[in-house]
Amino acid sequence: MDKKLESIEFKYLKSLSNQFPNIAAASTEIINLQAIMNLPKGTEHFLTDIHGECEQFNHVMKNGSGSVRRKIDEEFGNTLSEKDKRSLATLIYYPKEKLAIVEEEEEFLEDWYKVTLHRLVRMLTRVSSKYTRSKVRRALPKDFAYVIEELITEKEELEDKELYYNEIIHTIINIGSAPQFIIELSELIQRMVVDHLHIVGDIFDRGKGPHIIMDTLMRYHSLDIQWGNHDVIWMGAAAGDMTCIATVIRNSARYGNLDTLEEGYGINLVPLATFALQTYAKTDCSVFAIKYDDDYNTRDLELDMRMHKAISILQFKLEGATIRRHPEWGMDDRLLLDKIDYEKRTVQCYGKEYAMNDVDFPTVDPRNPYALTEDEQLVMERLVAAFKHSEKLQKHVKFLYSKGAMYKVHNSNLLYHGCVPMDENGNFRSLTIAGTEYKGKALYDALETYARKGYYSKDPEERQFGRDILYYIWAGPNSPVYGKDKMATFERYFLEDKETHKEIKNPYYKLYNNEDVVNSIMQEFGLSLANSHIINGHVPVEVAKGETPIKCGGKLLVIDGGFSKAYQAKTGIAGYTLVANSHGMYLVSHQPFESKEVAVRTEADIVSERIPVEMAPRRIMVADTDVGKELKESISQLEKLLEAYREGIILEK
Repeated sequence: MDKKLESIEFKYLKSLSNQFPNIAAASTEIINLQAIMNLPKGTEHFLTDIHGECEQFNHVMKNGSGSVRRKIDEEFGNTLSEKDKRSLATLIYYPKEKLAIVEEEEEFLEDWYKVTLHRLVRMLTRVSSKYTRSKVRRALPKDFAYVIEELITEKEELEDKELYYNEIIHTIINIGSAPQFIIELSELIQRMVVDHLHIVGDIFDRGKGPHIIMDTLMRYHSLDIQWGNHDVIWMGAAAGDMTCIATVIRNSARYGNLDTLEEGYGINLVPLATFALQTYAKTDCSVFAIKYDDDYNTRDLELDMRMHKAISILQFKLEGATIRRHPEWGMDDRLLLDKIDYEKRTVQCYGKEYAMNDVDFPTVDPRNPYALTEDEQLVMERLVAAFKHSEKLQKHVKFLYSKGAMYKVHNSNLLYHGCVPMDENGNFRSLTIAGTEYKGKALYDALETYARKGYYSKDPEERQFGRDILYYIWAGPNSPVYGKDKMATFERYFLEDKETHKEIKNPYYKLYNNEDVVNSIMQEFGLSLANSHIINGHVPVEVAKGETPIKCGGKLLVIDGGFSKAYQAKTGIAGYTLVANSHGMYLVSHQPFESKEVAVRTEADIVSERIPVEMAPRRIMVADTDVGKELKESISQLEKLLEAYREGIILEK
């Protein structure tokens, strides 16, 4: 061996000896790691395109896409009725709410506590059985850790321990701790059912609760995030980019969700509201209708429509300035404000002249249409300050950066939100960034590098370039997370001709049933062709039209089935999720979620169907996973340390 390499390895082993100072310590750790390798792999849970639907998201998180109910069936089989199983499942999902009902209605409450505690302990014992005792111990709630550990490690059926076990349960009830204990056990079961969570993009926009979802994710024990274009535009807004800020506000206004910004994130929209009331007071805003739900306060409708129009015009101006800075993007077809003939009420695009339904733009100067007025500039500066000083938004976006990325390779699965941009022949398309061409994996890596600079760089030019890239990721024709030739926002507002509204998907979406194409993507990202999968979302699967999320014989899975209510009429369901456990991988389709209150009262769940994707010929163990590879490497280094101890190269302490 090269002496330099020998020196590096010796230094590493010396460092390792500080953690494992003698043969006994190193041997014990090898035994421990080898044992972990032979545990079943933990359950992975995949969600995508949540789009602010916080109640449905929270329910799916609580039930683990049916994983909790499956564990109930495994544990109790035919010994519990269907009604009792539903009741137990609902208690595990919503312990506080279910307890309130039970305590009000149950005649023999102490007996119910006793039966329920026994059932919950059995459930916790089952779901924690695939983890090491130290991992379970770390997950236990501090106040009840000792008692819970005793209950799940002791066997109540053993005669010598039966009285001990039952006395613990009896005492918990006797001292009035049963309700809190039930809550802690239920939440711990939720925690242990899923080992790791993957969010495959688009947490934001459409629904009203992205801030609630982000708070939930920040408390989650183990997860990663692949950025979607709706996440990236919020990241750009938090970085203070005016184009991204205008886009975020326009999206929120369009879906009647300005409250998310004002109440959820504490962003002051009064400057925009005041500007809209004054500048658009005598302007027709009928084109800028609001898509609102039943809980929208129609008292705000007129103001919101004026704000919607004001911020949309600002967005078109700001986009124009960004696009003109980057001719290499090939987005000149999005520059439409300068193509308007105000006398004829038409716009020139696609080589034709189209009639416009609205040209009443009081702030647009036809001679310089992309310039902001003084009032618009002031409004945007105040909005930039509001976004940059929103403590919650900044906290959430930093979390997106720390836990998120453009893609992830994990346990032989390649996760990304949208697509790998390609041409009609299946060749990767390239994009020029800062004078260099990138395609395939390199394009993902380059975009992510600049996206991080857009938020974190201290250099003003580098930071601005990074913010421009964040906008490109949102809507650019070669953006992997957008995946269409254009974003036809202008056309959808102002042109009646539906042909102009079409956004042509990247050829990826025609080719993803071609095994050669899918294999080329896997190889590009370093995956083996055997037993690997690509998992993405972004484009809703229209189940109502007979579409399936399983592409290319199961090699590629598109798991966007319409989590957002805005898409459910189109998809026919309320979303797909994916579960990968030690037995294999299966999709779960979901029915629309009415409300938490209905779920608790009627004990209704929302899992509608489990669709097997791939069942393992033998149970998948930790040794078969990425963690297993790391453990094997650790064992190898520890074995070298043992050898160094035994040969006297390193002395035991």
